[in-house]
Amino acid sequence: MSSDTDIYKHQNFGNKLGIGDKAALLIVDFVNGFDDPDQFGGGNISEACDNTVSLLAACRDMGMTIAHTRVVLADDGSDDNIMAIKVPALKTLTEDAECSQIVERLTPRPGEIIVRKRLPSAFFGTDLAPNFSMRRIDTVLVTGCTTSGCVRASALDAMCYGFRPIVISDCVGDRALGPHEANLFDLKQKYAELMTRDEAIAELTSRQAQAAE
Repeated sequence: MSSDTDIYKHQNFGNKLGIGDKAALLIVDFVNGFDDPDQFGGGNISEACDNTVSLLAACRDMGMTIAHTRVVLADDGSDDNIMAIKVPALKTLTEDAECSQIVERLTPRPGEIIVRKRLPSAFFGTDLAPNFSMRRIDTVLVTGCTTSGCVRASALDAMCYGFRPIVISDCVGDRALGPHEANLFDLKQKYAELMTRDEAIAELTSRQAQAAE
């Protein structure tokens, strides 16, 4: 019996993208509510959040552009959307709600981008794409949650806007491992490149050292 990847290899899917000339780190929705299994979390989300701490530190040390996202809906329900109909609990993610605040261990620093979004993608209905373009970003390291939802949507839109999406496989998580693994497989074959946290740090560090020579 052929493996799941055989047909992709036969049709020449899954080619490498590589990191381009200038990368940014995108941290998708690592907020308190998604760090809590009793709210929106579970699965390997908290572990992925923990793994992102050292990646964030490394990217900061290298002076990279950092962007964080939050889902923020209006207190009065005036901007509720289809996603909020599917998952009504999302209506609790308002500007001042504790569940909508970025987790303490990934607290943004002054100068880092904070994107408030109402839908899955970090790029849809926001100014993130032109912001990255203004900074001459060509590659986006994608971390966050959930792999099957906002991470996938953000990676796909990054590709559509012409950025190379590099999904950091151990820094993304989902409340169920089946969707997590299936979406990593699909992203790798068609839309993005996968790297582990340590692989990404090593690659970025090597490039920075070469540029300094």
